[in-house]
Amino acid sequence: MNGPDPVVAPAAVDASATVPAPIAGSPQLRFARSLRRHLLAVRVVLNALLVLALLYTVTISRVLLIPLVLAAFIGLALNPIVASGARHRLPRWLTASVLVVALLAGLGAGVGALAQPALGWFHGAPAAIRSFVPKLRSVTKPLEAANRATQTLVGGPVRTVPQSATVAISAWDVVSTAPKVLAAILTVVLLVFFFLVYGDSLLRRLVEISPGFAYKRHAVEIVRSIQIEVSRYLLTALLINASLGALTTLMLWLYDMPDPLLWGAVAMTANFIPYVGAITTTIVLGLVGMIHSHDLGTALLPALTFAGMTAIEGNLITPMIQGHRMRLSPIAILIWLLVWGWLWGIPGALLAVPMLTSAKLITERVRGWGWFAVMVQR
Repeated sequence: MNGPDPVVAPAAVDASATVPAPIAGSPQLRFARSLRRHLLAVRVVLNALLVLALLYTVTISRVLLIPLVLAAFIGLALNPIVASGARHRLPRWLTASVLVVALLAGLGAGVGALAQPALGWFHGAPAAIRSFVPKLRSVTKPLEAANRATQTLVGGPVRTVPQSATVAISAWDVVSTAPKVLAAILTVVLLVFFFLVYGDSLLRRLVEISPGFAYKRHAVEIVRSIQIEVSRYLLTALLINASLGALTTLMLWLYDMPDPLLWGAVAMTANFIPYVGAITTTIVLGLVGMIHSHDLGTALLPALTFAGMTAIEGNLITPMIQGHRMRLSPIAILIWLLVWGWLWGIPGALLAVPMLTSAKLITERVRGWGWFAVMVQR
């Protein structure tokens, strides 16, 4: 015997079934799309304002940030040596002290060996330029004749280039600048020492504040991999640039050029700035060769040899040693150099590529930022 059908309670009825779906072209759907577009525009504006605020902050705090970033990169480069010593039961402070003393000794020896030739070239620049100008007379004479003819045709007077004032450095300039330089060097040295000694403690603090075990393990993997890869990149770049500087010094010595050690150091330092550093060093070597030699072919030979060396280094040796993962897009490098050179000047240009490489390695492992690593890689 069948009983009456059960009565369904009103509360059991799905409330969503009574709400009609928005119809295409309805006012509700148009309002939702308009609201979404407005929210996206507000998000873009806020992100742009955040980027501008960060650029302004980085610019006004460059006096603080440049030593900090430089010390961080030096600490990352030397950290594998300190870690190896710790594995062999050597205290971290002892290994860090030896490395810092060696770094100071090498820096002092380099400055002592290069200061006198650099000052000699700086003080002798006006006389060198005066002796260099007559050698270009055969090249500039047709251009001067064309310039005079053009000025005569337009009816204007022939203008002469005013003589530039002689640049000189007084003893007071050296005395007033020395405390600032020594303070900057001492700041970097102390930061490097503390990074080397307490770097693992900072890593442990980072792991401790992570919310869970999965986050702790992920944080350790990211930090360890970045430490290893960034230190490997920095040491490799330092060895490559130092080898290029040594070969440049040997090449200039064989060509009987003046102060080969000075120009080798310039080549090593400038090579940390891709493309721009090699072009600048080539131009400088060409000018030095023209000042030193009377024959145009002999004068340009060192610059052409250096250009060939940098072409082999940049297109064959460095990609083969660094590998594909460390290769960056030339467009990304040039844009990064322009940005950091504009913000921090020459120190920013020197630190730009290590910062870009570190940013690429970090964004490869941070969720949501993989697009940056894809955009900057070659």
